[in-house]
Amino acid sequence: MIFLLGLLCSIWGEPAQSLEEHRGFNFTEDLRQLAVGNSSVYIATEENLYQLSHDLTLIYSLTQRGILKRGDQPDKEEFYRDPMKKAWNTTFRVNVLLPFVKNDTLISCGVTGNKLCGFCEVLDLKNINKLVYSEHIQVGPQRSSSGSVSFLVDVKKNSGQTETYILTAIKNHRDKTEEDRCGTDLKTINLQNTNQNQSGEIFSWSDQSGDKPGIQTEADVDFVDGFQINSTVYLFSNVASGGETNKVRLIWLQAETSKSDTLKSLRGATLSSSGGEGSRLLASSVVPGGQQVLWSGVFSVDKGGENTELLLFDISPDLSREMNKDPDFYTSVNKPNNPSVRLLKPKVVLLKQNFMSSVLAVRLNNWMVFFIGTADGQLIKLSVDRKYQPSCPQILLRTSGDNKVFPNLQLDPVDHKHLYVPFKNQVQRVPVSNCRTYQNVKGCLSAQDPFCVWCVSEKSCSFKDDCRGSERLSIPDESKQEIVSHRFLKDSTGEMKIIIQSHLTIEKKVQSNFTCDFSTTSTQLCKKQGPKPQYPQCTCILNDPLPADGLDVTMTIRLGDTSLSEKIKMINCSSIQGQPSFHLCQRCIRAGCGWRQNSCSWASDAVSNDICTNIEQFGRNFSEPEIFSVSPSVVSFYGRNQAVLSGRNLRDVTRVRIKADLDCDPKESPVLSNNGSSLTFHIPSTEAKGLVKVCVLLPDGSCHGNFTVTYQTSPACTDITPSSSWRSGGRKVTISGTHLNLVEGITHSPTLQEVMPLMSSSYQTLVYKTPAAKNPPVSSSNVFLKVANKTLECSKEITYYPDPEFTSFTAVKEGKDVRITIQKKADKLQITEAELLVVGIQNEVEHSCIIIPEEINKMTETFICEIKDLQSSDIDMIKVTYGDESITLNASSRRYFLILLIILLIPITLVVVFVVYRRQREQLTVRMNKLMENLECDIRNDIRQGFIDLQTEKADLMENVGAIPFLDYKHFASRTFFPESDSLIKLCIKDIGQDVEKVELDQHCQKFSRLIQDQLFLTTMVHALEEQKSFTVKDKCTLASLLTVALHGNLSYLTEVMEVLLKDLMQKNSAAAQPKLLLRRTESTVEKLLTNWVSVCLYGFLRESVGQHLFLLVSALTHQISKGPVDCVTEKALYTLSEDWLLWQAQDFSQLKLKVLFAVGSDGEVSEPLEVDALSCDTVEQLKEKILNTFKTKFGFAYNTSIRDVNVEYERDGSFLPLQEVDRGSEVIGDVTKLNTLRHYKVNDGATIKVLSKKTHPPLSAQGSVKDDENFTGKYFHLIDPDVEEDHGKNPERKKLKLKEVYLTKLLSTKVAVHSYVENLFRSIWGMTQNKAPLAIKYFFDFLDAQAENMKITDPDVRHIWKTNSLPLRFWINILKNPQFVFDMEKTPHLDGCLSVIAQAFMDSFSLSEIQLGKHAPTNKLLYAKDIPKFKQEVKAYYKQIREQPAVSDAEFKDFLNGESKKHEGEFNEAAALRELFKFTQRYFTEIKEKLSSNGAPAELLEQLQHVKDLFDELKSCSWN
Repeated sequence: MIFLLGLLCSIWGEPAQSLEEHRGFNFTEDLRQLAVGNSSVYIATEENLYQLSHDLTLIYSLTQRGILKRGDQPDKEEFYRDPMKKAWNTTFRVNVLLPFVKNDTLISCGVTGNKLCGFCEVLDLKNINKLVYSEHIQVGPQRSSSGSVSFLVDVKKNSGQTETYILTAIKNHRDKTEEDRCGTDLKTINLQNTNQNQSGEIFSWSDQSGDKPGIQTEADVDFVDGFQINSTVYLFSNVASGGETNKVRLIWLQAETSKSDTLKSLRGATLSSSGGEGSRLLASSVVPGGQQVLWSGVFSVDKGGENTELLLFDISPDLSREMNKDPDFYTSVNKPNNPSVRLLKPKVVLLKQNFMSSVLAVRLNNWMVFFIGTADGQLIKLSVDRKYQPSCPQILLRTSGDNKVFPNLQLDPVDHKHLYVPFKNQVQRVPVSNCRTYQNVKGCLSAQDPFCVWCVSEKSCSFKDDCRGSERLSIPDESKQEIVSHRFLKDSTGEMKIIIQSHLTIEKKVQSNFTCDFSTTSTQLCKKQGPKPQYPQCTCILNDPLPADGLDVTMTIRLGDTSLSEKIKMINCSSIQGQPSFHLCQRCIRAGCGWRQNSCSWASDAVSNDICTNIEQFGRNFSEPEIFSVSPSVVSFYGRNQAVLSGRNLRDVTRVRIKADLDCDPKESPVLSNNGSSLTFHIPSTEAKGLVKVCVLLPDGSCHGNFTVTYQTSPACTDITPSSSWRSGGRKVTISGTHLNLVEGITHSPTLQEVMPLMSSSYQTLVYKTPAAKNPPVSSSNVFLKVANKTLECSKEITYYPDPEFTSFTAVKEGKDVRITIQKKADKLQITEAELLVVGIQNEVEHSCIIIPEEINKMTETFICEIKDLQSSDIDMIKVTYGDESITLNASSRRYFLILLIILLIPITLVVVFVVYRRQREQLTVRMNKLMENLECDIRNDIRQGFIDLQTEKADLMENVGAIPFLDYKHFASRTFFPESDSLIKLCIKDIGQDVEKVELDQHCQKFSRLIQDQLFLTTMVHALEEQKSFTVKDKCTLASLLTVALHGNLSYLTEVMEVLLKDLMQKNSAAAQPKLLLRRTESTVEKLLTNWVSVCLYGFLRESVGQHLFLLVSALTHQISKGPVDCVTEKALYTLSEDWLLWQAQDFSQLKLKVLFAVGSDGEVSEPLEVDALSCDTVEQLKEKILNTFKTKFGFAYNTSIRDVNVEYERDGSFLPLQEVDRGSEVIGDVTKLNTLRHYKVNDGATIKVLSKKTHPPLSAQGSVKDDENFTGKYFHLIDPDVEEDHGKNPERKKLKLKEVYLTKLLSTKVAVHSYVENLFRSIWGMTQNKAPLAIKYFFDFLDAQAENMKITDPDVRHIWKTNSLPLRFWINILKNPQFVFDMEKTPHLDGCLSVIAQAFMDSFSLSEIQLGKHAPTNKLLYAKDIPKFKQEVKAYYKQIREQPAVSDAEFKDFLNGESKKHEGEFNEAAALRELFKFTQRYFTEIKEKLSSNGAPAELLEQLQHVKDLFDELKSCSWN
């Protein structure tokens, strides 16, 4: 299926042209890699991997799209292919594709994901759908494969066995701006394993010693090619050497012993070219075979890469040079000292041709054949003989567009007769030769093609392999322009001889059957007693002297059954006369004569062509011509008719010669006209694109001047506008396409002889006028581009319609002007105002009527124009001109129309009254229906959007949120102990750097401390205080917290006191027959004391196991809330868990990604841009918050300026506009002002925002925050409109009816987004680390079970309720609803509302009762209704596990408590707590004393109490307060 789509979606405008049919494989994505195996071709594109047969038939395909999932380890991600396209979230981009034929595998490596982390697959070589192995590892470049190379290298070990490694040479740039986010430590050149059996396993780059050897560089390096021959590895690269200079470098490596030894065997050389230090290597190919290692490279010799040349080098390695002394590449940590480098110069320049981009070399016998791809879509073949003499280039492929040939040409591995030519979206299979196209032996062998032989038995030209069991004729080892040549000799006796020489390679048995025959129309030419023919030469001794005017001779050579005939004009050498010149000498030598003493004569021995080089170049009979210009100098490869050549001394020019590089295939064009300074001629067509040289020929054969003409791709058209014309023709039509500046004219079918001239033309457009139609009234006509002698058909047609019919006009006076309305019959011409010219005629005077464009009515086909400053509207006639036609409309038609209108007006008026009434009623009905439809549509869209949010919502908060801002223990404890009293918090804790009054536990405090250490006194005091009606619940909580602080150093004693007080409370509840209410509320001192005790004992568990999950939940909630609109005034949000905080009145909004710059200093410098997500409905204050939050998340620390001291500016049209919360342009409804949003300032997606500090960049007008206003909520509004009557027409968005119930799905989508965090938090609380609950929980639950047994309570529900009231309700709910107790953060009222919903779900999980929920149930109950049963089962299992856990011994628990006391020793101000405690004792001193007496307290205890009171009284009287 993919193959069929590829064939249908061809990338070419026209089919590619070559001399023999060939096939290709097309794909829609861009090509990344092309590799060839033994019998298959492998193509990696941006999104697919294809396996093709050698003839490019699709065998298998494999998608490279898939899913990136988180692996077992936190930092690891794994790539999977998934048949569900909707699940795809990443692409495997292949940068390395290596067929490992020896192992029957295909190695495919690249990168995945946004981080571009490495990934490799090993696939079955015969079926790429079979995965052998995969691993996330970096092999090859991390980004594009351009500038990097990779190939397999065989390293011969000392043991004699061979190991195969992957050599990767990775592009290196010194100014790397993007960090490596995957932690790879690859060097510039590496060797990596290919199988698991090698040391370090597959893909490892470690050596047997464990080291990771590699070659590194500090220079900018682009690698071009690499390969291995025998044990030597060759690597080619471009190395930037500063500025705009470049070096082409060659590296040799000896692949022996090990990876490390291979890389350390580094030797290097620099390749020179005619481009000097500015040249770059673009492509390369080694010439296979031969004793020398010959290598060809395509070099660009200019900066733009337009001028290129193909050079041949001998790159045989010099193993005598010292290793690892290269100036650019080295294996050690530091650069080598005294580096040395070898300079290699080319053996020969093979070809100069523009835009060469790729090369592939093959060797045939003593010939080398180079296949050269170009950037303008050509494939050129160049044959070079053993003396490095190139024959004329041949064009194997020419595309109609400028499609670049990629630098990776490959040979068909099966038949070796085809090439794979890669383009951006296609790979073509092109034959290496077109032997079958030559019809005779002369054409076959004259082509100088080493692939072709003449098969004698079949009498056809074919490949050598295709001619078996037959005699073969082939070209020799040296390049010859002719296969048969002749020359004249005159010996000392005066005898004349013709010597015929054959330049062929034939078999010995054919050489013996070699004959020559000479024939003329008259006499016998040769004497019979002449020498016998002996291959490759035969001689004819002339019978008679040669006539003065020469003689026509037919020479026939027979080689077995094959004959070669050549007609020559035998010229009398003495008749070639004239002024001695180079061209006269060349003419003499070509005639077979000799040149002596500056004249042409009979030769006495063999003549060399070089004899003419030293002769003066120009004759004296003509002035030397000069060429100034050729117009046009750029033509298509079809040529150009009537080209103009301008210059000087052109009078004697007879022809114009056009020749390409190597002087091959020169073409001559006759001069059509000549005035001495300019001449006209036809530029002939050619097969090749590129530059050619133009010179002018004089009668003596000399050619002068050197001007350049460029052959380009043929023109192509893609669109025609307008696509219709009226039959009379003359309509202006614009053709769009490419290379349209090369078009000479336009023709239409069927009359192709009529050529329409061009009005204007450029590269992409041309304009012409259509010819008149010859076909029926409505017909289509094909459009053809006339290029030289070719007509190229456009893919679009022009449709001819009848000419427009203008029926009538009316003229009306409007002010000083006259407005004319012209009626026209409806048609399909779509005439525009620019195509019409209207003239009004009044009293035989013409007045120009200007057409009004906006008044053209396409439906009724009317045109309106105005005549300026005309007194009367009595227009006699109008003249309308379109194209080349004009029509005239008389005013009589207008009067007839007015009379008819008056007659019809009376009855119509009566009908109109009735119709208008009915229409108004219908319109009212339609408006009401429309209103209801819009309302229904809006509600439907809101519901659909809610459903989409619900289905697509996911938590996109990163798991790694950086350092969690935990509060230290003393701040956590003090906030838990005194949640409503900041003064007591400051009093009871010691902060670093805080000047706390250092109060020693002097006598009065020590005495009171010892007093409360007495359990009888302390329990009695608590009971006495609780019995007082004036002792409030708040006082009881304060008392419990002060006791916790004062006794924090002795937690075991505090635990004993708490147990005594709890037993008393249980007895009290039991007596009241309400055991289930125990610990439900904090109404007694001991209940608050229990809360504090649990907080102290579980702080370690909270921080180590629960804290991270709680922080992630809070962060996820904050992130989810900020994803949607948040009303700045009421703080309600679209995304929330609480119905009370739901912003259901929100209007439409859009997501924005802003580039934020931070001003650095006061000189206008800015930081690197920071990407910040915002909404179009955000206020300026909300934008600031999001910027500072993103800054903190990105860098891990807060911005150094607070939000109040920050200004923001928006870049618009190159300048920065300050953003203010309110300004003069702010919207006002009644007396309420709307806060400015980003939509108000028209901030678009991708806009740039600058952040400035008010300290360094003070604003022009100081503006404080509007939130500082005492009546902020009354004066301002944001997203919720005030209850003020307003004109909704100004803002139709506000007319939309918003229903709160429609937006309840936002609660559910928010729940879905944070649900995983909620589950993780809950399970971290009731999870069992190593199947053990914290010691304090186990100890206290056992205490409750023991008390229940003592009180003979058998109901298990009571025990469950006690445990729930003491732990989840008393501690965890407090933590869930107050994260600011645990972290250094602020809790907003909105966040508090969301946390309350989660806390309710948490408590419902511990409830024993089944809650029946109906449609009127609150949303906070419904939200987690389906999750509660599952949580309840987990809670029951949690309680059961604690119950079955081994009991905690008293000693073990006491050690735990003592450890907690010691851990936090000195963090609390014990003296301050004791003093605050004594205030309660002092206030109720009498009541406490009486309680002690009634409880039978010892007299010593009462005396101690009195003594303490006296001490404190003395202190108070001294000055202490």
